[in-house]
Amino acid sequence: MQIHVVFVSLAGLIVLWWGAAFLEGDPAVLPNPRDVWALMIAETQSGELPRHMAATLRRVGFAFGLAMIFGVLLGLALGAYTQLNRWLGPWVVVLLNVPALVVIVLCYLWIGLNETAAITAVAVNKTAMVAVTIREGVHAFDPKLADMARVFQMGRRKRFRHVTLPQLWPFIASSTRNGLAIIWKIVLVVEFLGRSDGVGFQIHLYFQLFETGYVLAYALSFVALMLVIEYAVIGQIEARAVRWKTVQAQ
Repeated sequence: MQIHVVFVSLAGLIVLWWGAAFLEGDPAVLPNPRDVWALMIAETQSGELPRHMAATLRRVGFAFGLAMIFGVLLGLALGAYTQLNRWLGPWVVVLLNVPALVVIVLCYLWIGLNETAAITAVAVNKTAMVAVTIREGVHAFDPKLADMARVFQMGRRKRFRHVTLPQLWPFIASSTRNGLAIIWKIVLVVEFLGRSDGVGFQIHLYFQLFETGYVLAYALSFVALMLVIEYAVIGQIEARAVRWKTVQAQ
């Protein structure tokens, strides 16, 4: 997606927001973008916004890393071994359908109101989803490419690098995109329920004070950060994921 299209699209969203705020007429209910921007600047200058953003980003990073590592390993195993998938597949389905709120509460009850419980709760919620995506990616492998690797007597390492990984890249990219989109939302719930810092904690605080502007300021600040990661990082991963298909088509 070209960058100017992204800016135009986001500008249209801001115009809609401005119009909705104008029609509402009460800034306590729906402040306009200019007022929220002023709050974001003030919170940044005070140091509060960067501090809480850093806390949330740290939790997102740790939870995302754990979920991707264990999810990819589990997905590869489930996709490669049919018998293992028969036995563990129902477990994955159970994990997929357990509400995130239940996992968060149980982790807080079992582990305590600490960082370990917070990160564990988020990682557990996402691991099953990554595993399912990677498992389907393994099932979608082209058997002709595997036959070609055997004909050319490719070693295990070369086969993984030149045959397995290129086919798996689109599924890894999809897991990465969906993972970040879901994990940061779950992290906010974790912070809302039992942390003393982070964007979710601040949203909880200003929710209690009925400060809609501050709630939007903190929420949209993190959304903006996720947009940067989406187009600057994940977009590059996705481009690499489909590059081999373009070469193959030529």
